[in-house]
Amino acid sequence: MSGIDKPSVNDNRNYDYSGFAEFERPDYKFIVELVENNSKVVDLGCGNGSLIQKLMIEKNVIAKGIEISESGVKICKEKGLEVYQGRIDEKLNFNDNEFDFSICHITIQMVMYPEVLLKEMKRISKYQIISFPNFAFYKNRLELLLKGRMPKKMLFGYSWFNTGHIHQLSIKDFEELVKTIGGIEIIKKCFIKSNSYKDRFVLLLPNLFMQFPIFLLRKTDETD
Repeated sequence: MSGIDKPSVNDNRNYDYSGFAEFERPDYKFIVELVENNSKVVDLGCGNGSLIQKLMIEKNVIAKGIEISESGVKICKEKGLEVYQGRIDEKLNFNDNEFDFSICHITIQMVMYPEVLLKEMKRISKYQIISFPNFAFYKNRLELLLKGRMPKKMLFGYSWFNTGHIHQLSIKDFEELVKTIGGIEIIKKCFIKSNSYKDRFVLLLPNLFMQFPIFLLRKTDETD
């Protein structure tokens, strides 16, 4: 992972984006592919706003964002982005169906109330894009089995006591949450491809081999 996700550089319980104004995750391009041109988008947990910028440039979207980190919000505003500081796992100050897409990238496992976050994403948008580290990834299973400890691979090198990843989940766990919330359905599942034979195993057994799944969901209950 990049420097921003290293415990020696940053505390991921309260990210400091100073020095990471242009930091961009390698899987942003896969999220961009899922978003339709000229749509209205909100990025929940938008960090330094790099994904918003990429969407505005490549997909001509109208975008807003929410970020809890003061330094992240400051950088976003310096870029001219419409970003607000606040939590994303509570009632959001947006109207029902205000957006075409709501995005939560590598953040759902870091909030106190993931179920509230997903319900709000369903309320404010027709489509939802969510990604997270899959706790059932085979390397984590092996580390837990052989070392008998919380896998550090999953935590980007952090320890159980100093990480912001407070709700570890697998792909199966997420699918159960979607069913529990109701009124939304998973319509696409993708991942960072390596263009090798390994991709076949990922597609065959995603809960075992898909490290960072990206889900596209759609609201099915239009009355909500």
